[in-house]
Amino acid sequence: MKKILVLLLGISFLGITLNCSSVPEKNPSLQREWMMVSFGNFSKEMMVKNKAGINLTSKIEDGKIKGGAFMGCNKMFFTAEIKSKGKIKFSGLGSTMMACQDMKLEEAFSRSIEKITHYSVEGHFLTLSDDKGEVMKFVASDWD
Repeated sequence: MKKILVLLLGISFLGITLNCSSVPEKNPSLQREWMMVSFGNFSKEMMVKNKAGINLTSKIEDGKIKGGAFMGCNKMFFTAEIKSKGKIKFSGLGSTMMACQDMKLEEAFSRSIEKITHYSVEGHFLTLSDDKGEVMKFVASDWD
């Protein structure tokens, strides 16, 4: 009887351990699609026309999200590493290589995104900033 009880407890413990370790991390306030509303000297109208935004909807694995961006021409991709106390690091930026008439927003975004070090989510708004004070602001795409 003791052997059966120990065996059942062992199997239960193994099942609990495996189920807990396979649960993906979630940060629903951050893991959304975001529409860009403010960045540098670019107008909000231009951002809306270009459908500028970032996608952070993939699951978090080891504190990292594989994300994407679109600023009006090329599809971009990157890795966002979520750190403690509102810190974030973007790396591995790449994109398709189409040439478009006006790529100023895309070029500025590409130069700036890997310099971003901080993030904050307040309600339906995401703010990304670097150590020099450059700021990108976004609104959740599912919010009206």
